[in-house]
Amino acid sequence: MPEPAAADAPQQESAPQPESEPHYRVVVNDEEQYSIWPLTRDVPAGWHELEVSGPESRCLDHIAEVWTDMRPLSLRRDTAVGAPVVQSR
Repeated sequence: MPEPAAADAPQQESAPQPESEPHYRVVVNDEEQYSIWPLTRDVPAGWHELEVSGPESRCLDHIAEVWTDMRPLSLRRDTAVGAPVVQSR
């Protein structure tokens, strides 16, 4: 019996190639609120790039370290000078 032709032979599946991990940059706005933004996209208006970039986990670790007060800057300023804080119901 003849050997099967190469086209008839079972195809060996190649191992899936790991996708490269996306990289981000840390950005901050004028209210000192932090976020991450893909390196492949332009930083949106109102946000400024910091010098921290890399894998998502590195960027989020940096934000967790430096963003210790989640209040916007304007609220922190108002409460620092004794302005009453309006609470919603």
